[in-house]
Amino acid sequence: MQLITKPIRERLLKNGRLREALDLSGKAEADFYPIVKLFTPDAGCTWLLTELDPDNPDIAFGLCDLGIGSPEIGSVSISELESVRGPLGLPVERDRYFTPTKTLDAYADEARASGRIKA
Repeated sequence: MQLITKPIRERLLKNGRLREALDLSGKAEADFYPIVKLFTPDAGCTWLLTELDPDNPDIAFGLCDLGIGSPEIGSVSISELESVRGPLGLPVERDRYFTPTKTLDAYADEARASGRIKA
């Protein structure tokens, strides 16, 4: 399964360009709804991604939960995610049925309180 399809990539890049524009203008920071949810079916890891860096589209930004009880907002390499395998050898997958219901910050607040992403 392709983790980042062309339509998803375009939406992630659009958010990345918007964040850049907001940062340059000094306006309030963007709080996007996640575009894609990735997960390991055999390792308890989850990523809710909101954007790609327009200057380096291999770098995504979002909420990352490595299944150890401390989810964090930060950056992750898409190519690294594509190479990750869980304990049973299963690759990272895209949740094809994920529909975000809140912004990344709201997911992060909930994840920090519970120790894991609930999406």
